Amino acid sequence: MNFVSIRIITSDVARLVEFYERATGGLATWATEDFAELKTVGATLAIAGTRTVPLFAPGSARPADNHSVIIEFLVDDVDRVHQNLTGFVTDFVNEPATMPWGNRSLLFRDPDGNLVNFFTPVTPAAIAKFAR
Repeated sequence: MNFVSIRIITSDVARLVEFYERATGGLATWATEDFAELKTVGATLAIAGTRTVPLFAPGSARPADNHSVIIEFLVDDVDRVHQNLTGFVTDFVNEPATMPWGNRSLLFRDPDGNLVNFFTPVTPAAIAKFAR
């Protein structure tokens, strides 16, 4: 088995895609007006509109209703990224801080309220864990 993506259901696909493109510096590939993917080396962030939900099971997902998942991105320098996002991101949950497990972490919310963590490994163990 290989974990390949996470999908966010949103009521405004274009807005969320634009947010993630700007936040990550990546470009999304659009399949339809209701579905786009932002690919990274390790996984894909898929963004889909509410009209796609009935294709799986009507009512199975709701936009802007996530209270348990944090979408995480490994970045080279979380402090520099924080500077770049200041003025763009409107809801920072915390400033960059070093976590007990060795990552320097920046937590913020996307326009739908989903938690996003940009992090940089800073301790030797964390650096070794995420060595590319």
